[in-house]
Amino acid sequence: MEIQELFEGEVEIPTLPEVYYDFKEAMEDPDGSFDEISEIISIDTGLSIRLLKIVNSAFYAFPSQVETISHAISVIGLEQLNNLVLSTVVMDRFKNIPDSVINMESFWKHSIACGLAARTIASLRKEVNAERFFVAGMLHDIGRLVLAMSAPFSILSVFMRCKAEEISLHDAEKSILGFSHTDVGQLLLKNWKLPAFHQNVVGNHHQSGSSIDLESGILNIADHIANDLKLGDSGEGLSPPPLDLELWEKLQLPEDTNIEEIKAEVEQLYNATSQVFLQAA
Repeated sequence: MEIQELFEGEVEIPTLPEVYYDFKEAMEDPDGSFDEISEIISIDTGLSIRLLKIVNSAFYAFPSQVETISHAISVIGLEQLNNLVLSTVVMDRFKNIPDSVINMESFWKHSIACGLAARTIASLRKEVNAERFFVAGMLHDIGRLVLAMSAPFSILSVFMRCKAEEISLHDAEKSILGFSHTDVGQLLLKNWKLPAFHQNVVGNHHQSGSSIDLESGILNIADHIANDLKLGDSGEGLSPPPLDLELWEKLQLPEDTNIEEIKAEVEQLYNATSQVFLQAA
């Protein structure tokens, strides 16, 4: 099978809604205004409601209620609103995958946990716009959803080999398909015209510590944490890879950083965050 066949078969692979691209275009317009951007989002009532639920949740923990999209922009900023819009519309695009192939609630729970861990690690590293790492966590296994839609029998074969041979799902995919969910996810995000940052971390987060870039490395460690905490499952929980100690050192986190503390922070935020994102989906 060629990877491009997944996108050219009878099953239509989701695209992002026009509202996302309209919002993105307005956000990048130097002559655009907050009112224009707010209007674009507000036209989509369902999206507006979902975004306000998230902004008013423990994910941000603001002391007072945020009642409008324009108010949300003023308190979290355009870049963070963009991250929220992206993560919210993506969750809305994959709704008809049967549980017999992938349990979508469990998939998104794992993705949310990975996003929280990635955001926590990025914050410790003082990365610019740590929120984008939460979105990266939400997207990191999205190629597996394309496989589930276009090649459900192949992905079930992958799951069976992973379990029978106790190898990583990533390796089982390479063995059976000739490519992995990371390759599929990277191509999907390229087709969606998402930023190079997201394409890169989705495509490379399973590389090893010696070859991986730092941004993808954050996702690698975050994925390990989500799997280790058993918060949801995107399939990797069948045979999760161990913590890459070389990569952990490569991230150069503050000296007093303890991975157990990161896990504790993820667990503290997880229940409220997963609840509001799953309700908003």
